[in-house]
Amino acid sequence: MKWLSWDELPESMRCDEVRPYYDSLSRKRGQLAAKRAFDIVGSLVIFALTWWLFIVLAIAIKLDSPGPVFYRQTRVTQYGKEFRIFKFRTMVQNADQIGGAVTTGGDSRITRVGAVIRKYRLDEFSQLIDVFRGTMSFVGTRPEVPKYVTSYTPEMMATLLLPAGITSEASIRFKDEAYLLESTSDVDKAYVEVALPQKMNYNLNSMLNFSLISDLSTMLSTVSAVLCKRTVDEENNG
Repeated sequence: MKWLSWDELPESMRCDEVRPYYDSLSRKRGQLAAKRAFDIVGSLVIFALTWWLFIVLAIAIKLDSPGPVFYRQTRVTQYGKEFRIFKFRTMVQNADQIGGAVTTGGDSRITRVGAVIRKYRLDEFSQLIDVFRGTMSFVGTRPEVPKYVTSYTPEMMATLLLPAGITSEASIRFKDEAYLLESTSDVDKAYVEVALPQKMNYNLNSMLNFSLISDLSTMLSTVSAVLCKRTVDEENNG
């Protein structure tokens, strides 16, 4: 998506709280263009190397439970635009009609294959499609469902200045969020009042300090976090 002038932004984003973030990013237009170029090239290269994994996951999902390969849920990205995200399905069909939008660690809706896919974050591989088409980026605030965006404070709206991302510093620090929310009786309330504000502090800080170097660092940290979690889980199960 193109960079909009201040007057072109949605009215909900044209506020004093968003202005510092907008001005900071406006001074980095060249890096923003390079970020988009990296997303296009990177998504194509990764898909060329991992296309076989898409096939393996698709077959495993179809054999494990009835339903589509992809889970297409409406999310919010840059400038508040809605899109249907691509995620490999890890839950039973029509899971969003059975329970809430937030998933907990012991969620009974998660399938057997889905549990393995979620453990290694393989469900997000399909978001390469979203990165290529521009509705998402490799690094950025994770896309929320519309109902959670309505609870954003004016300052939180600044995170919509850039496309939503597959990963972020907040994603790394809250990688076990599902298990943290498992013990609460009202998951949606706990997410909006506790988890979301904490994650947004990291997201907003990343907006102010955006650079291509920081994006690459976040991507490397994500890979490290996933691999470290795998090592710990293997040791615990060994």
